Amino acid sequence: MGNSVSADVGFHGKSVGNNANPPPECPMHKKTAPPPPAEPEKKPESSKPSECPVQHGSDINPYNMMPPANQQPAPDQPFNLPTQRQVSTIPRAMPDGSTEFWVYPSQQMFWNAMLRKGWRWKDEDIKQKDMDDIIKIHNANNEQAWQEVLKWEALHAKQYELPFDRHDWIVDRCGKDVRYVIDYYDGGDVDNKYEFALLDVRPAFDSLDNVWDRMKVMYMRYRYELIGEKESTKLTN
Repeated sequence: MGNSVSADVGFHGKSVGNNANPPPECPMHKKTAPPPPAEPEKKPESSKPSECPVQHGSDINPYNMMPPANQQPAPDQPFNLPTQRQVSTIPRAMPDGSTEFWVYPSQQMFWNAMLRKGWRWKDEDIKQKDMDDIIKIHNANNEQAWQEVLKWEALHAKQYELPFDRHDWIVDRCGKDVRYVIDYYDGGDVDNKYEFALLDVRPAFDSLDNVWDRMKVMYMRYRYELIGEKESTKLTN
C-alpha cells in the first residue's frame, strides 16, 4: 500500500514532495482568497406587493383574537368581491355593559383569510358566485351552532341572563364561562337555506356541571325515544 499513497502534501498544506508549488488548477495556488460575490441588489419593500392579507402592525381584537378586518383585494385576485357584512343573531357583550351582535366576514375578508391559511385560488376552478355561496354556508353554520348552544343553555333558564358568544364558543352564564365543543360534518347537498352541515354541539367535559347537563340530556333523549316507540306501537296495533 505504501507505493500507492501520494505524499505530495503533508500537514498544514506544506509541500513534502518534488513539486515546490501546487498545480495551477489547485485553489491553493492562489495566495489570496477571491472576494466574495456581490449580494444582489435589494428592492425597496414598497415596490414588492405583499401577499399576506393581515394588516401588520395593527392591534389584535381581544374579543376574538383576530386581526383588523382586511377589506382590500389581494394581489392577483381574479375578480372583485363584495365588502358588505351580515349581522348575526349571536350577542356580544361590550366593555360598557351594552350588548351588540357579532358581524360575519364579508366575501373579501373570507378570501383574505383563506389566503392567510395557505389557500391558493389558482389551484382551483373558483368563480365569483362560489364566494357568495361559501359566505352563506359559513353564516348558516354559525347560526345553526348558536341555536344548538341555546338549547343547552335552556337547562339553566331560571338563572339565565342574555349570554354572549365568543369566537371560540365560550358562553358567559351569569359570570361563569361555559365551553362548548362544536363539530361540523358534511351533510351532502346544500339546501335553500344554505344549510348542509351536520352539527354535533355539546358542552365540553371540563366541569361537573357540563357532565351533569350531558347526562340529563342523554336521559331525556332516551326517555322521549321510548315514549315515541310506545306511541308508534299503539298506532300500529
